Amino acid sequence: MPEYALYLESGPRMKTTMVHVLDLLGCIANGSTTEAALEGTPGEIRVFLHFLRNHGSATGPEGTFTTRIAAHVKEGSWIGYGDPAPGFAPDFEPLSEHDEKTYRRRFNELGDELGALVRGLSTEAISARPAKGRSLHEIASHIANAEPEYVRAAGFGKAGGVKDVLEAIEENTGGLDEKLAELWRLIDSHLELITDVERTQRIQRGEKTWTARRGFRRMLEHPWEHLREMQRRLAGARVEAT
Repeated sequence: MPEYALYLESGPRMKTTMVHVLDLLGCIANGSTTEAALEGTPGEIRVFLHFLRNHGSATGPEGTFTTRIAAHVKEGSWIGYGDPAPGFAPDFEPLSEHDEKTYRRRFNELGDELGALVRGLSTEAISARPAKGRSLHEIASHIANAEPEYVRAAGFGKAGGVKDVLEAIEENTGGLDEKLAELWRLIDSHLELITDVERTQRIQRGEKTWTARRGFRRMLEHPWEHLREMQRRLAGARVEAT
């Protein structure tokens, strides 16, 4: 039976907690309290396993599994926002070529999911703001602008050509799925050039130490977090329409 180690970050009062499932890199759960985040974690793991199975993984969401808390970070800035300053111990392990290929494939699968989610939606539907929260376009723009920054933070340099694509995404004139696909293509082409040095180096940026593994964690977690936000938004809209 699989056991997934959970890495938590929250404030000292156990509020705004995010759970990172590093064995399933990219999978996260969050909640307004630590208790709420942990309660929702098994369900989010199953959703992520379903995503992996849809993209060829032999592991499905139906099997049983257990979890354990491996670490709980309650210090540093931006607590509860996905990247605690101290980082987690696995962030500082060297990135193998095998894992790099796995994470790049998962990165592209996430891009496919995002594109599929907005494909076929009208510009009006993508731009519509709910009573609370952001429009789908605002969420997609947030994801798009963050990804090149995680690439840079990890020490992989700047992916070429992304500025024009980001500007096109911001304009919101249609074809959002195609623009996201182009951004993902440019970033992945850049990631294809990762060197042995970049897989093992550590880079200090302010109070955070970045590594290739930490960069990939955020490149996967961040779009997954907001993909789930968009999925819930659309599911809620469908419920309201019935």
